[in-house]
Amino acid sequence: MNTTEGSPVAQPETFEFTPENLDRARAHIAKYPPGRQASAVLPLLDLAQRQMGGWLPRAAMDYVAGVLDMAPIRVYEVATFYTMLNLRPVGRYLLQACTTTPCWLRGSDAVVAACEKKLGIGIGGSTEDGLFSLIEVECLGACVNAPILQVNDDFYEDLDGPATEALIDALRAGSPPPPGSVIGRHGSAPIGGKTTLTETPPTAAEGRGSGDAR
Repeated sequence: MNTTEGSPVAQPETFEFTPENLDRARAHIAKYPPGRQASAVLPLLDLAQRQMGGWLPRAAMDYVAGVLDMAPIRVYEVATFYTMLNLRPVGRYLLQACTTTPCWLRGSDAVVAACEKKLGIGIGGSTEDGLFSLIEVECLGACVNAPILQVNDDFYEDLDGPATEALIDALRAGSPPPPGSVIGRHGSAPIGGKTTLTETPPTAAEGRGSGDAR
C-alpha cells in the first residue's frame, strides 16, 4: 500500500519512539560502524510503522531522519521504494494477496474474489470499520504452497475461496487461526502425501543380498 494517492491523510504533527522502541532503535544502530548509522534506516522505519499501527506518517520519517542524522529526503526515498512500508493508514488486518503466476495458476483469483466479496472492498481499499485493508502484491516466496494470503506478518497457504472466507470470519471474530497451510500440509510436502522414502530403507547387508556376501 505504498502510495500517496487518494484523499489527503490526516498527518500527526509530531512523533517519537516510545522508550522501549528507542532502546530497540539503539540496538539496531549499534550493529553498524560509527558513521554508518544510516544503514539502520529500514529497521527503524519498521519500528515506527509498527508503533503507528501499520503506517508511516511524515513526522515519523522526519524523526527517524533526525535519529540517524540523515537528510529527510533520503528517508523518504527509502519509504517510497519498499512496498512493506505504508504511507497511508491500513486496517488492523492488512491482507496481502499474491497474484504472481504460481499463485494465479493455483487459484489466487478465487482468493481475491473471496476477499472482495466478504469485505465489500476492492484491491487497495479498506473497510469502514478500519479492521481490514486489501492489497495485491508480487511474489511472497511461498510458491510451493500457493495460493498465499499474507495477513500482517503471517502467511496463510493452500487457500481457496471458502477457506479464505473462513479465515476472514476468524479474523473478524478476533480469533486468528495458526498460520501456515490451511489444509494441514506439513511444510512443503506433496498434497497427496510423500511419494518417496515411504518405507524404511534396507540396511547395507540387506541391500547386497545373500549372493553378494564376501
